[in-house]
Order: sequence, then C-alpha cells, then structure tokens
Amino acid sequence: MSLPILAALALGYLCGSVPFGVIVTRLGGAGDLRAIGSGNIGTTNVLRTGRKDLAALTLMGDMLKATVAVLLAGHLWGEGAGLAAGAAAFVGHVFPVWLRFKGGKGVATYLGALIGVAWPVALAFAAVWIAVAAATRYSSASALAASVAAPALLAAYWQPVPTALTFAALSVALWVFHRDNISRLLAGRESRIGQKSATSRGGA
Repeated sequence: MSLPILAALALGYLCGSVPFGVIVTRLGGAGDLRAIGSGNIGTTNVLRTGRKDLAALTLMGDMLKATVAVLLAGHLWGEGAGLAAGAAAFVGHVFPVWLRFKGGKGVATYLGALIGVAWPVALAFAAVWIAVAAATRYSSASALAASVAAPALLAAYWQPVPTALTFAALSVALWVFHRDNISRLLAGRESRIGQKSATSRGGA
C-alpha cells in the first residue's frame, strides 16, 4: 500500500471520527446523546431529543466530514486516495477513537462520501431514503434501501468497478450494523422516525 493511500486512510479516519452528534447536543444543552433514546450518536437519535435544529446540524456534520475527506485527499493524492479517505471516514464514524470505538451506524457518513465521489448517485441515495421514509417512517428501512440502490447505480451508470465495489462493501457493512434493526422490522417492533421513547438503535 502506497504512502499517499495510507495518508488518505488516516485523514479519512480522523475526519470521520469527529462525533458531531455528541458535540452539538452537549453544546445545545440537550445532554449526553449516548444517554438518550437508543444511545446512538447519529441524526435519528438526535431527533429523539426533540431538537430538530441539532438533528440538522448533526446530519450536516456527519455528511460533510466524509465529503471533505474525499475532496481533500483526492486533491492532494488523486482519485483513488479520495475513495480510500471516504471509506475510512465511514469506519471512523462507526469506530471513533474518541468514544472508545463506539460510534454510529454510518448512514450520513456513507452519503457524505458518496457526495464527494459521485454526487448524482448521492442525490439518488437521498431520493430513495426520502421516499421510503415517507412511506414507512422507518429510518433503518430507508437507509437499507438506499444503500442497495447506490452501488447498483455506481456500477451501472457512473463510476469504475473499484468505486462500485467499495460502496458495495460499505453497504454490506451498513446491513451488518443494522442487523438488530432488521430483526425489529421483521417483528414489527422497530422505532419510527422522531419517536422519543425508542429503545432501538436508530438508522444514522
């Protein structure tokens, strides 16, 4: 593995490991996000605080940290490094060193990396997420559906094989991290978007 790729991985991981959900809820006076609702550090759980402004800030932060990693690494070391940085940002969000490697499930960070790599596919991801969320009000189901669509679109219409394969691997990881949500969806016990009294871990 080349030095630029290693540097890109390190850059991406550090960017991705910034826990925006924890930061904005504390600064916004909503307490420790890890003690609220599902305990997840993503946007879905921030919504359970009742603060839509903090949820919006969390979503933007968790997306843009991956986008910045992709664009910066790509500018410094080339397109392949940008892709590596995006994948590493996803890993950093899920396993942040600052929170003893207990992070979120990576949906917003996945989308942020996709914005940096292929923004039209990112728009399609968002469209699928919104459509499924509007129909079901399940964040987890929305994320799972969108994560299937994205690598398929990358492979079919947009990017070379390594890019599609990278996002396919990230999609597999998303499904693994959502395995408890999948079980609850099948059992009809999954929490819906905005539900404060949830005990499940949200989709973001």
